[in-house]
Parts: sequence; C-alpha cells; structure tokens
Amino acid sequence: SAYRLCIMRKLPSVLARTLTFGTSASPGLPDMSEVRSKLRDIVGASTNWRDHVQAMQERKALHTLLAKRQEDLPPRRMKDSYLEVILPLGSQPEIREKYLNVHNSVRFGRILEDLDSLGVLICYTHTKQEMQQRSPLSIVTALVDKINLCQKIIHPDCDIKFTGNVSWVGKTSMEVRMHMLQQHDGDYSPVLDATFVMVARDPENKRPAFVNPLIPESPEEEEIFKQGELNKLKRIEFSTASLLKMAPTAEERNIVHDIFLNTLDPRQEGQGTVSFRSRKLPPNSVWIEDAKLKGLEICHPEERNIFNRIFGGFLMRKAFELGWATACSYGGSRPFIVSVDDIMFQKPVEVGSLLLLSGQVCYTEKNYIQIRVHSEVYNANTKEHHTTNIFHFTFISENEVPQVVPKTYGESMLYLDGKRHFTAVMKEI
Repeated sequence: SAYRLCIMRKLPSVLARTLTFGTSASPGLPDMSEVRSKLRDIVGASTNWRDHVQAMQERKALHTLLAKRQEDLPPRRMKDSYLEVILPLGSQPEIREKYLNVHNSVRFGRILEDLDSLGVLICYTHTKQEMQQRSPLSIVTALVDKINLCQKIIHPDCDIKFTGNVSWVGKTSMEVRMHMLQQHDGDYSPVLDATFVMVARDPENKRPAFVNPLIPESPEEEEIFKQGELNKLKRIEFSTASLLKMAPTAEERNIVHDIFLNTLDPRQEGQGTVSFRSRKLPPNSVWIEDAKLKGLEICHPEERNIFNRIFGGFLMRKAFELGWATACSYGGSRPFIVSVDDIMFQKPVEVGSLLLLSGQVCYTEKNYIQIRVHSEVYNANTKEHHTTNIFHFTFISENEVPQVVPKTYGESMLYLDGKRHFTAVMKEI
C-alpha cells in the first residue's frame, strides 16, 4: 500500500496538557465548537456580523501590548502549547451529519477546517500572556506545509482526537505540528500528520509582530525543532527553483520533449511531412486542457474568521472538494486523498468577494492523480482578478488512470510542477 504508517512522536507525558474549558464527550477534552468559541474570546471577535466593525475598532487599542523586540517576550516550551481536542463523532451522533459524505465516511474538507482552527489556537496558547485577557496578535495561516494520511477511510461513527503543539518558531512565524487519531476498540490509531505555518501580525492584521521564542527541552525536541528549520529551508529552495523563475532541468526538458515527440502524427512521418502543428493524442491519454473543472463561491459573512476575512479552513474545504471532483471525473472512480502539500495563502479573501476556483489534473502516474487548484478573487467594482491561493492535492484512484498530456509550453510547465509535487510527496510516503 502506498499509505505510510504515520509516525506519532511520543512526546513526554508532561505534554499531555489539555484545554480546561467546557464539557465534552471525553472528560476534560474540549470539542471543536469550544475551540472556535475560545478563539473568539481571545481576539474579542463579535458573533454578530453587524457588530464586526466595532469589534475591530476595539482591537486597535491593543497595539500598546505588542512587544518591541522578541527578546522582551518570555520563552516557551513545546509542552506549553500542547493541546488535545476531541471530535465526538461516536459519542455525539447529532454532529455526525455535518461530517458525513455520500460514501458514509468523513468529509476530509471538514477535517481541513478543524485543523486550521486548532493550529491557530495552538499558536495563541504559545503566545498567551498571563495578565492579558485578549491577545494583541492577529495569528493567521500562512502555509499548509504538508498533510500526509495513513488511513484511506475516516469512519463517521468513531471519536476523533486531535493533538498538536508549536514545533518551531522564527521571529514572527510559528510551525505547528498536529496529529489526528481515531478510536477503534478503545484505542486511538493514527490517521494523519499535519504541518502548518502560522504568522503573527499586529491587532489590525497589517504588520508582522514578534512571538515568544521556543526552547527545546530534550534531544527529541531538539530534533523536532531542527526539522522545523529544515522545513523552512526546503520551502525556500522549492520556491527559488520554481518554474516561474528558473528554466526546467535538463532531465525535465527531455521529459517534455519526449511527450512532444509522442504526440506527433505517425501517419505523416511516412510521407516525410511531419508538422509541428499536427498533434495526435497517444492511446489511453487525455489532453491536459480537457482535464479541468471550475467552481464559483460567493463569500458570505457566515464563512468569516475571527478577523472578518474569509476563514482559511473554508477556502481549503472548497478547494479540496473541487480537487476531489476533478480527480473523480478524470479517473472515473472514487479517489482517496493521500497528501496535501504546499498551500500558500497569498492574499486574504474579503467577505463579499466572488471566489473563482479552477481544478486541474496536472500529472498522473499509474493510480495517482496530482491536482492543482487555483483560487482567485474577482472584484466586481474594479474588474480585477487576484490570485489568493494555490492548492496541491495528491489522490489515489481505485483504478489505473489515463496519462494526462500537455500540448503547449505553459501546460508542460504545469505538468512538470505537478510532477515535482508528486515526487516530493512520494519521498515522504
């Protein structure tokens, strides 16, 4: 099986600290609704849209609480931000409907929303100052580095537990590692590992703000912290080598050239009149331009986050669902998510925006389908389009899928970018 065993790091038992508010199915463990409620309290966000302007005005006064230098903030340990949260699908059937898909398993898009909320709360726990009731920081998701799954099916009638803590800290950014486990026969078994990067900004979400440094306490924590540093360097390297900045490698150029030669019409060769323009689709293949789906969302106030922008988890859910539908229609059978990687949040999405989503199959190999979802907002007043996110999803289909074939140079770059993401995911698995 292509699914790897999730490595659940056995953090010291002292990490087993939980939020101590509210009630839930498991004694002492909060659920996801309590996580979101806690986030609103920390920021002072309004629950009513009509009050949001006043709530944001009140946040301006918190500017005075920001640290002038990182050195002025007390260091934190990994266990200080460790949280456990329950999703009581087994013990509270009334919440099951929201998480259920037509295949009687859990909607992965909903899990993305929960991970996003939990990641933000973990960062607020890391940066919490004892004397302050409200945080002067606006903590937002900058990047989903990776999410790797080790279970094909997430069961809709068994409790889920999320755990996580801050694993690396820069000056104004924090890496958060989260794990999801599901209960079977009284034991929790691993479902996925996730790594998110969050950034701290001032109360109005305009400028970067300093966060508490992180002090590793054991050789194992040193290793985790070092890995966070390596993840950062890998991201810089991947971005520097982007096909939008640098030409493909010699090996990649050969791949593209072989694909091109493979699409020339063989009948013309015999006549000695091979044309660069006359292209023929090889057997069991689909042109890349015919392997896409589009979607549109109107961004309503209901989908806003605590800063009155559109909730990042909602954007991820919508992009995932379009990506899944694209993989489903392309492969002709039910696809399963294997990995999510390199989701960049380039621009916030305002309430009222028209969100245009475009799902594209950009690379295939055997049963695997690599999907890229491009998300942009359209401003009806200025008639401008702005890219807000690019999402990368790796799916595995029940059956072998046709080869996807680029025709133009631009499509070939999409193909190579998809191949790079796929290769990086396969190394992890």
